[in-house]
This record gives sequence, C-alpha cells and structure tokens, in this order.
Amino acid sequence: MMPLTFATVGEENMIRKIGGNPQVKAHLENLGFVTGGSVTVISTMGGNLIVNVKDTRVAISREMAGKIMV
Repeated sequence: MMPLTFATVGEENMIRKIGGNPQVKAHLENLGFVTGGSVTVISTMGGNLIVNVKDTRVAISREMAGKIMV
C-alpha cells in the first residue's frame, strides 16, 4: 500500500484506504474516491495531481493525494 502521490502516471490503481479527518474523507468520497474504487493518475503539476476517478477528471492537491492509499 502506498499514497496516491507515488502512483505511476497512466496506471490504474485500486483505492485501498482513505485517511484524514471525517471532513476530508467525506470530501474525497463526494469526489468519487471510495474504497475499492479505481483511480488513474493522468498527470502531475507542481505536486498536484490530475486523476481520473469514475470517468471524471479531478484535480487534487498533494496533501489530499497523500491521504488516498492505493
């Protein structure tokens, strides 16, 4: 298990765990990041990530990506 920040660009990963406080978890779940779901890193820019989750492109900060374990 590793944080999403270390995932290889273009490779599909399964979300294994979401960390953070309840508000952070709820926010990520609202964006489509749910345990057992898949996420693909599209690109990284200045530490921030653009990911594909549930057929939607989402930009998340490095801090948020560090709370998503794949």
